[in-house]
Amino acid sequence: MEKATEQTTQQIERFLKKIAQKFPPCEDSSVVTDIHVRVSQGSGEMLAFDDDDNEVTRCVVEQWINNNDEDFYNGVEQTLISTFSALSTIADSLGILKPYSFVLENDDKDTIAELYIADDDTVIIGKDLMEGLDSDLNLFLEKLLG
Repeated sequence: MEKATEQTTQQIERFLKKIAQKFPPCEDSSVVTDIHVRVSQGSGEMLAFDDDDNEVTRCVVEQWINNNDEDFYNGVEQTLISTFSALSTIADSLGILKPYSFVLENDDKDTIAELYIADDDTVIIGKDLMEGLDSDLNLFLEKLLG
């Protein structure tokens, strides 16, 4: 997929800011949810939902309309990670009980990737929270039993 245009980046920034308006920072966060970001390869539509499948916001990313690249979701993932990283102060300060995450999904609600995981002292952008855990545990077990 081609590099994101400035217009695409601006659309994603507005999208994230709309989400932040729906979940303003507060001292007593009681909302428990993740943000599910669904992107449609055909329409270019990007929608945000909470855990109960209630729509939070939506927009159309013109660059993504009728994009038939086989690598479409990988490109979208990288673009979203880059933009969320640049706006991490907004993404990390939602009025949602931590930890929470932004999850990229396709039209069928299948999880593609965790884009951003925010916890009190930890922010993970574009990586799985438990990435490499299996190999670390196997190495530990080998040393312990060896």
